[in-house]
Formats: sequence, structure tokens, C-alpha cells
Amino acid sequence: MKDKTANNIAHILIESLPYIQKFKGKTVVIKYGGNAMLDENLKACFARDIVLMKLVGINPVVVHGGGPQIGDLLARLNIQTEFINGMRVTDSETMDVVEMVLGGQVNKQIVNLINMAGGKAVGLTGKDGNFIQARKIEMTQVNLETQSSEIVDIGHVGEVTTIDPSMVEMLSKSDFIPVIAPIGVGKDGCSYNINADLVAGKLAEVLNSEKLILLTNIPGILDKEGNLLTGLSTSDIDKLIANGTISGGMIPKTRCATEALQGGVHHVHIIDGRVEHAVLLELFTDQGVGTLLTNQKS
Repeated sequence: MKDKTANNIAHILIESLPYIQKFKGKTVVIKYGGNAMLDENLKACFARDIVLMKLVGINPVVVHGGGPQIGDLLARLNIQTEFINGMRVTDSETMDVVEMVLGGQVNKQIVNLINMAGGKAVGLTGKDGNFIQARKIEMTQVNLETQSSEIVDIGHVGEVTTIDPSMVEMLSKSDFIPVIAPIGVGKDGCSYNINADLVAGKLAEVLNSEKLILLTNIPGILDKEGNLLTGLSTSDIDKLIANGTISGGMIPKTRCATEALQGGVHHVHIIDGRVEHAVLLELFTDQGVGTLLTNQKS
């Protein structure tokens, strides 16, 4: 029994070798969110995954969300919150809470987890060095009475205009692990809350990342029968959206993935963050634990 266990361990280590050799010195951007941020065991697994990546010569860059934590604090402060087309209306008071939670509480928890696992993490928001420049999102919706489009003000919700990669690159080259909260700054100095998937995708582009990994609460992209689709191209994604296989909240996530691929990222992985050590399993094993997206034509 011991020999069999030892052989299994040896097989796993040998299987990981070509992947470690291939990705050594490369940058991998990981969007961290969902259940992986809430379950204590999964949090510890994620931190160890990130530290191991750094130790074998890969440069991980973590971008995190924090929607549930923001919602919890808003509720405790009796601040009403509203969503329009899936986006939180963010007035100045709400933005203060967003910055407190994302840039403070959540960011420093992740930094601490990675450091406790033996890494050297540094927490940032896009306001540090103004490295994530943003502008306000202009959202339109149809007025049911007039059947005409009108602009809806959702406050401090932004989109990326530019990212200066120099600070993140400097930290990575200095053996640190950047942990980034998705808060940007406008030309007028205003803070903007930005979708974490979007920030991760744009950051992966400007860093010329080998991979972008998006952690989710589902196994990956599923077909209409609920089966996992393991390998897809950008043209496959367009077809799956058109026929309704990809719908709801997966549409912006896959759009983010295809934009990253078209922007030069080599591979995007949408993986199940509920699986222990999901990042390592996707990076270093033949089977993986999610959906791999490439820019190859079908």
C-alpha cells in the first residue's frame, strides 16, 4: 500500500515537471473570488497554491473581488444598496465602503494568508501610483413607457482606460506577489469600483501574461446538458453565446476572457474555485479542473 501511494505521489510530481519548465519565468494573473474567498480551507489552499507557483519560478499576480463582503458591511451600516443590470449603484457613501472593504479588509486578509503560507505578498489598489486609470461607465437602459434608451447614473462604477504595469512588474521581479483590489482612479481623482474580472483581463494583457485564471463557483463552461466543456476557442464562445448555452453572469466573464486572448494572453482558464488546490491542478496536471480557452480558430 505504501509503495502504491509513493508511486502515485511520484507520478503526480513527474506529471507537473514539463508544466513547471514551460511556465518558469512567465506571468500568470489569477482572479480570486467566489467560494474560494469564503471557505477557510479553500482560502488556505489558494494561498499555498500561489506561494508554490512563486517558488517554482512563476510570477503570480492576484486580482480579487469582494461583493459579498461589501454587501455585508453595507447591511450592517444600514446603507441601502441597489443593482441595475447586475451592477451595484455606487454613490459616494457606498464607494467609501467599497474602498474600505476591497482596499482594506479583503485585500489585507489575502496578503496575510499568502504571507502566512510563506510568500511575500504586497497589497495594492489601482490608486497606488495611479496605476489603474478609469472612467465612469455610461449605462443605458430602455424606458418602458417611452421605449427609448436613456442614460442611467450608477455612480462610482468604472471601466479601465489604461493600466501602467511598471509597479506590478517591479514587485514581481523583486520576489513579491502583488495582490490587487479592483479600484481605479479617474482624471479628476475620483475612485471607481471596477469589475474584478475586467481588471484581471486588462492586467493580463498589459503584463503579456502566459495565462489568465478566473475562479468561479461552477466547474467551468457547461453545455446545455450540464457537461463540462474543457477546450474552447474564441469563435466557440461566440457560438455558445449566440445559441444561449452561455448566458447570464457567464457572458461578461467569457467576454472578458476572449478580449484577453485577443489582447495577447496565451490561455485563459475558467475553473472551479470550490475544488481544493484548483489553481495547481489546472496549471500542473494533464486533466485540469475547468475550461481552457484559446485564440485558435475552430
